[in-house]
Amino acid sequence: MRGGRLRSLRQGAQFWMSTMAMNHNMACDLVLDDKMQSLYSYPVPANSMKYFSSSPFLERVRPVSHAISKLGWRSLATSAAKSVTESSVENATVSDMLIDSFGRMHTYLRISLTERCNLRCQYCMPGEGVELTPKPELLSQNEIIRLANLFVSSGVDKIRLTGGEPTIRPDIEDICVRLTRIKGLKTLAMTTNGLTLAKKLPNFKEAGLNSLNISLDTLVPAKFEFLTRRKGHGKVLESIETAISLGYNPVKVNCVVMRGLNDDEICDFVEMTRDKPINVRFIEFMPFDGNVWNVKKLVPYAEMLDTIVKHYKGLQRLQDHSSDTAKNFKIDGFVGTVSFITSMTQHFCGGCNRLRLLADGNFKVCLFGPSEVKRKKAAHAGMFDLAKTPNRPMVHIGG
Repeated sequence: MRGGRLRSLRQGAQFWMSTMAMNHNMACDLVLDDKMQSLYSYPVPANSMKYFSSSPFLERVRPVSHAISKLGWRSLATSAAKSVTESSVENATVSDMLIDSFGRMHTYLRISLTERCNLRCQYCMPGEGVELTPKPELLSQNEIIRLANLFVSSGVDKIRLTGGEPTIRPDIEDICVRLTRIKGLKTLAMTTNGLTLAKKLPNFKEAGLNSLNISLDTLVPAKFEFLTRRKGHGKVLESIETAISLGYNPVKVNCVVMRGLNDDEICDFVEMTRDKPINVRFIEFMPFDGNVWNVKKLVPYAEMLDTIVKHYKGLQRLQDHSSDTAKNFKIDGFVGTVSFITSMTQHFCGGCNRLRLLADGNFKVCLFGPSEVKRKKAAHAGMFDLAKTPNRPMVHIGG
């Protein structure tokens, strides 16, 4: 009993400090050491409380909150542990193996159905293409369903289908039907480029797909062809309209913003939200193998937000869920919303609840992490370190 209490205190301190770091946009390595155990190994490091109470650590975080100097570490940890306990009561169905040593509940599983794609987006796939995993080594439909069942029975309540391009997998409709039959699964989502979606979406809707993200990085057809190395701009717009007509609300439109390519279209994308239930999600350009990432191409969240504020009045910040990757906004009088995915300039590692099952069956717990092991770090390497870190091309990972 005493050991369990001590574990709660340690976990509470870690959880509270992770939250503090996230709220004050601090790098998480200020509060989380690198001795984290495996995702499936619940105990926290024995030296965690010693680390949290060390003088160097306190000196680094004291400016964040004057409250730290007024509260004893034990009362602080006890208070935070209570929050973790209350959260655990609300999430009583989440297995310990999905709760890491920082208190994060990994209830969101992203499944890549294929490495293949019918576009060649410059930020996703190298110009020369990628080496594909032989088909016999990819997950079969039965394996996907079996793994999904295991995760949902342990507490996962949201699954997102990704790729490559998930809609080109021949058995995707059957996969949707079987996934929605899993007891405990609340949300079945998909991220797609929308190229072949319009005709298939009614069947997906009937099969139980209830959340949708469509990638579109430009509203200019010629620019679309340049960015994706393929034609099809009109088909993507048709898919967005089809999704709206079928009742998807919101229809999420993912837009990777790159300086000199589409940063001049930010307000054009915002206009999409004026009369339609669209959530435009502006994504900071991120480094992956083969996408020739350059900091000069990065348009920071603050700059994008400033562009919108200059053109629109009444931009309001919405309340985000603790595990949201997006910072959400709404303009007065507009039907839709605008969001920002700030992976590079204001990371959200402290609230991340995502797990990734790749098409080849490998398990990846961090989008930016080079390792594909059963381990999840709460630290973020930093913009320039990420650019130097070996990683798969985005088309292999599935986002």
